[in-house]
Formats: sequence, C-alpha cells, structure tokens
Amino acid sequence: MMFRTRTLLATAAIAATTMVVLAGCSAAGGAPAEAYDPDEKVSIDFAFWGNDDRATRYNDLIAAFNEEYPNITVNTTFTDFPSYWEQRQVEAASGSLPDVFQFSDSYLRQYGETGNILDLETVSDYIDFSTFEDALLGTGRLDGTQYSLPTGFSLWANFVNNDLLAQAGIDVPEGGTSYAEFNEWLASVTEATGGAPFGGTDYTQRIQVFELQLRAEGKSLYTEDGELGFTEEELTDFWESGAELRDGIAIPQQQLEEISPISGFGSTRTASEMSWSNFLGGYLADSGASSISIVAPPTDDPDAKDLYRQGGLQVAISSKTDHPEAAAIFLDYVVNSPKAGEIFGTTLGFPASSSKLEGTTLEGPDLQVAEYIESVEDRIGDTPPAAVVGYGSLEQKFWDLGKELGLGTKTVPDAVTEFFSEAQVVLG
Repeated sequence: MMFRTRTLLATAAIAATTMVVLAGCSAAGGAPAEAYDPDEKVSIDFAFWGNDDRATRYNDLIAAFNEEYPNITVNTTFTDFPSYWEQRQVEAASGSLPDVFQFSDSYLRQYGETGNILDLETVSDYIDFSTFEDALLGTGRLDGTQYSLPTGFSLWANFVNNDLLAQAGIDVPEGGTSYAEFNEWLASVTEATGGAPFGGTDYTQRIQVFELQLRAEGKSLYTEDGELGFTEEELTDFWESGAELRDGIAIPQQQLEEISPISGFGSTRTASEMSWSNFLGGYLADSGASSISIVAPPTDDPDAKDLYRQGGLQVAISSKTDHPEAAAIFLDYVVNSPKAGEIFGTTLGFPASSSKLEGTTLEGPDLQVAEYIESVEDRIGDTPPAAVVGYGSLEQKFWDLGKELGLGTKTVPDAVTEFFSEAQVVLG
C-alpha cells in the first residue's frame, strides 16, 4: 500500500463521547453497584441509522464479536436518519434509550447537558481511549466529560471531475488558493464550456464554508457557551461575496432544484463541488466519472488552521443501561477493533482509531481520501466547540436561505435577518 501509514495513524483518531438528555430527564449513570461478571449472559440493544448494506456489515461485525464474547447478545434495529432521531428523542424523554446507539456530534450538547448518555470514563476499564488523538476525542467531549467516540472522520474538501475538465481542456485547480483565485477558475470553466458544465455551485450556500472562513480568522460558528460566534455583518459579507457566483459563474439554483436530490456535481452539470471527504465514493457512483480529484478548499490565509476532523458519526451508551460494562465492551469493538476496519472500511468515515485503521485495506477511493487527508495535515486545527442545541435545524435554515438567494426570491439583508431570527428562537 503506497501510503505513509505512520503519518495517517497519527491523523486518524478522534474519540467523541456524547451524553444525550432532553429537558425534564434526570442524569444517570456511574459505577455499577455490583462487581461485573464477565461470564454472565446478558442482552443489549443496539440502534443505528443507515441502509441494508450497513445492516449487513453490522451483522457481520456482531457475528465476529460473539466469537470473542459469546455471552453478550446484541439485538439491532435501524432506520433512516430523520426517523432515527425522532425515535431517540422519544426514548430520551422516557429514559428508555438503547443500551448502545449510533450518535452524532450535532446532538452532543442537546443530549450531554441533560444526562441521557453515559460518561465513558465510568467504564474506562473496558474502552481503549489511547488509540484516538485528543482532537478526535474532543468531538465527543463536553465540559471535560467524554460522552461518545467517533467511528471515523472527514475533512472539508473540493472535488473536481477530471473527465469533464479534460473535455474542456481545463487544468485541475490548485488546492488552497484564495477564494478570488478559485472564483476565477470557476468562471474560466463556465466560459470555456458555455455552462455545459458550469464551473461549480454557489458555495456560499454551505455553512461549512462560512465556518472555514471564520476559523481562518480565529473565530467559530458557535461559542463554548452554546451561542452564535459571528455577527450579522459577518454573515452579510459572506453571502454578498457569493453575488458574482450567482451572476452566471455557478450553476443556476433552478437547475439544481430540478435534479434534486442529485447534486450538480453528481449529475455532471458542474465540474467541481465542495463537501466532506467521505463523499468521494458517492460522487464516483453518481457521476460515473472515471477519475475525480480531491484538492484543498480555498483559503485567504495560507497559514490558517481552518480545517478540522469532523467526527460526526459516533457511538454512545445510554446512562440508564442495566449492563454498562457489556455495552462498553461492544462500543469498544465497534470503534476500535481491526475487524470493524476490515468489515466497514471507510463507510463509517475514515477510521478514527489507529487500531481500527490497522484492519482497513486502503485502496482505490479509500486510499485517495487517505492521501488527501495527509496532504492537508498542516491546515488541520483544533476541534470546534460542541454544536449548539438545534444545530441541525440552523444548518438546514442556512442552506434553505442560500437556495432562496440563488433563486432570487430573497435579498441578502432579508436572509440575514431571517437567519438570526430563527437562531434566536432555536437558541432560546
């Protein structure tokens, strides 16, 4: 495998722990009253969001787990992402969360501040935290408490369809250029092809790009206290910077609406698109491209530490579980075992723990993502503060308003006012 494993092992780790508790629920958890019997036959519930492919992989993993722990029966349930969190919120309110469940860092503050998920330090004898870098552990840590651990991580990236560029006679853009230089490249593609394809999309629709620009200035989307970390003026400047993109450089929003849920890049109507690094496989499948390059996103500060390891998909334990030790043993197997790396590859994100990575075969798109992660190592900074309660709805609002700007149904001042009004409601 042509890859510097030592460096990747150093970059591939984040342990995120997340306690989920809704208002009105009392905190629970802690050391068990009785000594743990490792031979006792117990049954635990495990819930996850995903599809049939993910379910098959989990079934294979549980079969391997039971070869080592035949006394721990794992019962699984899964559904799609929106339905998944609706069910978890009902269970959190009634104190009946599954013993172990897939978690998201977007819900860390919401569930962690109310005590529905276990402090993993209380079961630290059964979980290996040493395989994770502290920055990755930080994605599941709130106020010094480790609530969840990540299965993998992603970095923000810029994808480019090499096939389309070759047809147009355009070179792949350099990574890490200024936003102005990247806009010039986007315009050159659109002009050369007459918009078939366009150079890219209006990236100012994505809150992640706004976040990178804030991080380059030493700021963040949210504060440690769970409040917005930016002003109306800063959001106004960001959305106004997208005016030239919306004025003929980027694909018109109306075209994107017509092909949704496939993206402009996935449908080959654009030559580039920014998203998370783990999207490479999906982009290859959607576009049918024989080759897609991953380059660093633009930045106006070459020395910025604006990128970060996003450990969105994590695993947590209910604070009300009757079997905290068995739950911890299974959680550790999911996030740390080489077998999990062998079975899942990078489908749950690029392996966050060094031990899981050891079992992962890096080839094809997986190796390409690994090489991209290594190439931008110098731009990776600290983990941002935990997302505010209601982050998911604010992220969606940001995107929806960006689309309205693209359609011309909303002005920038009106969009900014509406976003901050929504944030005031969400943040209380």
